[in-house]
Amino acid sequence: MIYTVGHKNPDTDSVCSAIALAYFLDGMPAKQGDINPETEFILKRFGLMEPETITSAKGKQLYLVDHAERSQSLDDLEDGKLLGIIDHHKVGISTSEPIIYVSKPIGSTASVIAELYFRNSLDYIGAKNKELKADIAGVLLSAILSDTLLFKSPTTTELDKELAKKLAEIANIKDMYAYGIEMLKAKSTVGSMEPSEILDIDYKEFSLNSKKVGVGQAEVIDASEVESKKEEIYDLIQKRVNSGDYDLILFLITDIMKEGSEVLVCGNKEAFETSFNVKLSEKSIFIDGLMSRKKQVIPPLEKYYNK
Repeated sequence: MIYTVGHKNPDTDSVCSAIALAYFLDGMPAKQGDINPETEFILKRFGLMEPETITSAKGKQLYLVDHAERSQSLDDLEDGKLLGIIDHHKVGISTSEPIIYVSKPIGSTASVIAELYFRNSLDYIGAKNKELKADIAGVLLSAILSDTLLFKSPTTTELDKELAKKLAEIANIKDMYAYGIEMLKAKSTVGSMEPSEILDIDYKEFSLNSKKVGVGQAEVIDASEVESKKEEIYDLIQKRVNSGDYDLILFLITDIMKEGSEVLVCGNKEAFETSFNVKLSEKSIFIDGLMSRKKQVIPPLEKYYNK
């Protein structure tokens, strides 16, 4: 049995891509943690079951989706058989044997899978170009809309938009924008969450030149939902930095409608100020246009740590 699994702290693209790829591979979709409210909304909308949670690679054949960072994968990845990776992030993993690796600098992993389908090229990764049912088209569309923030993210490409339009037709979604707003409203439930849950809802660790860096992100329609909890979130970040493991932790409160992010910064502030060419006088700073961790946050940090 082939398992398809996304990164730790799974988001919509991670879960939906695992579901779609498993369908084409005749495999089993999996996840590494609890799904978020947006993903729960999507699965209910299309009548699909939540993937099972796995914590070990031992004895499993695996396809990784939506990540190529060792720190974001299963802790004992080496104990399984890694067959391939389908992704849209930078390469941050090495393997002892050749694997299938398909990645493209576009808006989502779901876009990569959808393009393989529409190009009739899934056989390239050992999958089948069988009928794309409405529910699978629906989760692929949802993942594209989620990861591109309804095409507002700078990671968005014309290809993402073209694929989304095709998927929407198959999924019987008449108004992509209206559906996308429904999704974003489902995602934006952080106001009812505890600060620790908000911090970890979309949190990723990176090893940048042997320095551990954490970057979390909460995408909201109304930033006031988080306003009263910022101080507690910062205290939690401070505790993680004080543990000695991290050189820097950033937490982005991304306002989808304003198209920018307030960034809470703890740890190596010089790294942050140099990377983003800003002066930090408080615990946080709003950066207009900052929407994407993958394209706008990690690359300048990586450049700083590798200098």
